[in-house]
Amino acid sequence: MPRFRDGDRVRILDLGKPGHVRIPVYTRLAAGIVERWCGAFPNPEDLAQAKPGLPPVDLFRVRLRQADLWHDYGGAPGDTLDIEVYDHWLEAAGDDAS
Repeated sequence: MPRFRDGDRVRILDLGKPGHVRIPVYTRLAAGIVERWCGAFPNPEDLAQAKPGLPPVDLFRVRLRQADLWHDYGGAPGDTLDIEVYDHWLEAAGDDAS
């Protein structure tokens, strides 16, 4: 059973990992909404180091507001960015998180 459900507020962690990771720096510490659970897959960070990447890790699509990512964002207030994030990069975020 996935730890998060569609609609949950989450924050992307900054784990400070060097090398090949799938989390762009500009999304770290941003809060958003789980748009969907994508399934469980071998950890790509381990696969990149010739490790088996097991056990599989839950992958979530998280929707972030562009205005939360870029303080000088000049686009429409409802503009969003969706990013797929593995479970170990996420924590629950309260309703007041931005």
